[in-house]
Amino acid sequence: MTAVPASLTLGSLRVETPVVLAPMAGITNAAYRRLCAEQGAGLYVSEMITSRGLVEGDEVTKKMLTFDDLETVRSVQLYGTDPVYIGKAVEILCADHGVAHVDLNFGCPVPKVTRKGGGGALPWKRGLLGEILEHAVSAAAPYDVPVTMKTRKGLDDDHLTFLDAGRIAQETGVAAIALHGRTVVQAYSGEADWEAIGDLVRHVDIPVLGNGDIWEAADALRMVEQTGVAGVVVGRGCLGRPWLFRDLAAAFHGEDVATLPTLGEVKQMMRRHAELLSEHMGEERGCKEFRKHITWYLKGFPAGGELRHQLALVDSLTSLDTLLDGLDDTAAFPERELGTPRGRQGAPRKKVVLPDGWLDDTDGRGSHLREDADETTGG
Repeated sequence: MTAVPASLTLGSLRVETPVVLAPMAGITNAAYRRLCAEQGAGLYVSEMITSRGLVEGDEVTKKMLTFDDLETVRSVQLYGTDPVYIGKAVEILCADHGVAHVDLNFGCPVPKVTRKGGGGALPWKRGLLGEILEHAVSAAAPYDVPVTMKTRKGLDDDHLTFLDAGRIAQETGVAAIALHGRTVVQAYSGEADWEAIGDLVRHVDIPVLGNGDIWEAADALRMVEQTGVAGVVVGRGCLGRPWLFRDLAAAFHGEDVATLPTLGEVKQMMRRHAELLSEHMGEERGCKEFRKHITWYLKGFPAGGELRHQLALVDSLTSLDTLLDGLDDTAAFPERELGTPRGRQGAPRKKVVLPDGWLDDTDGRGSHLREDADETTGG
């Protein structure tokens, strides 16, 4: 049986609990990262930003680089397809924004990203992947900032890339690699392939982080035992359940904890979340941002359709308080929801949308790819 790690080492960075919050567009902003961090130790990664946007001073990109005052370890996920832009962006993050960890996105399955050769499509070009990683690691080295990468198994079952990606990551000095146990064509459908994650662990000497189908703390421990990963990456499992990080921290330190909050306790968490969003964005925008979280927080709880509808239109903390008063504080946590998928799932894609001729070779060095992909999930 594999020993359960109590901490995670990424180069010069020590993470007290080997748990990483996955970057999720529109979710892992400064407010949500603060909310999760209040629940337990770990590493909390920002929404994905584009390297070109950062280098060229795009205002939207700069606004995404907002950190909470208590965010002592700043972690950012970066997207890009051009090695030079990636290197410059990493230097800016380290020199101007005090970032302590940079993660590179090679896992996003969204067509508007893959059609430009980015995200989960890029590891097919092994030469280009190596170039990007070399530039990133070289730019971060003077600041002693670790660079990690996240990827998927491959484009589909006939075009797997994860073992080569792990080898290239190790050769270029990447501090760790995270593997989502699905292919790009699967997107978020089906089950994650933990066996592939275990294969990668055995294939490389650098730390491997496992991602996919971690809905409860017990799932994280099971993944460690089955695959030997050095830590886990949690995405959809924490939607509407930031207290999952409390359970994860306890589990990795030998405690058996499964938080089952009453609806009254969930209401307090919802109010805290909206409050943090309002502090960072202003009350009206913060409350509008909070709307998307309502369904996740109330999943399985008794709450009438009209009340849910009104909550989905909330535009102030006062109106939120009034509506939350309409929920039954004593309602027990719906245990039938434990271990079930949360967030997006959907069906597998028919095919991966790729640039013309993308599969013709596996090198790609010197490629001139478009860098204007919109920020999306970390995959």
